Amino acid sequence: MPSKSFNRTDRISAQLRKEIAVLVHAAVRDHALPSVSVSDVEVTKDLDVATVYVTTLLADQGKIATKALNEMAKEFRRELSRMLKIRRVPELRKTELVTLGEIGALNAIGGASVHRRDALWQVERAVRGTGPLLSEIPYEHDASPLSRMTAEERLVADFSGTGMTVGPHPMRYHREQMNRMGISPASQLPNLPNGKLVRAAGSVIVRQRPGTAKGFVFLSLEDETGIANAIIHPDLYQNNRVTLVSERFLIVEGVLQNLDNVISVKANRILPLHITQAETTSHDFH
Repeated sequence: MPSKSFNRTDRISAQLRKEIAVLVHAAVRDHALPSVSVSDVEVTKDLDVATVYVTTLLADQGKIATKALNEMAKEFRRELSRMLKIRRVPELRKTELVTLGEIGALNAIGGASVHRRDALWQVERAVRGTGPLLSEIPYEHDASPLSRMTAEERLVADFSGTGMTVGPHPMRYHREQMNRMGISPASQLPNLPNGKLVRAAGSVIVRQRPGTAKGFVFLSLEDETGIANAIIHPDLYQNNRVTLVSERFLIVEGVLQNLDNVISVKANRILPLHITQAETTSHDFH
């Protein structure tokens, strides 16, 4: 006949029953309460709640004793915290572990050679318990057969898991292509003369349409070097409304306004820029 497992919760319940019995005995003696005994203690798996069961010889005595003991519950908890040394370790859910693995937060735990898919492989192995058939087989910490994530896959995972990336900006991966397209980095715009026709591009991080601006829309485009500001005429906005509102990355063509160190591009053409599937976010029309 298989023996009953005795897990941590059972051990804590047994220890609590022993210590609470001492406290209850002292309370009965000091406060002249009806005689009671602690029959059982049930502790929830998360160790948040303990239910104490007591027994008495007479039902009426039980009501009196239970009421008095409940009034002393706070004192009992204080004494138990002093008497017991129990550590409560929060448990991570599988979804949380998967997110940590996807964004690279677990890489350092396994050493320099561990990559994100290695971590995801180990997470899946850790959260799936071994059945009785294979429980006696030694566990081998072999590496996963999965290939490393590409730069694009890491970007998608970063923005999905955290809303940002600690790695290179998405535009950084495509700077050579941007240069061939004649797109200036945001950091170079202050060095260009006022009135020059320029192209700027980046992730849309802000869309503003103030009520006092007579229908003008203001964009902030972020690349790996900084932020470029663009001014959109009401007619241009109406003709490109879907693109301006829905696209995460944009190319803006227009005339550079460089006046008193205030840099902006007065747009005359708007184009979508498809460089990543990462779900970047923006603050719109605030």
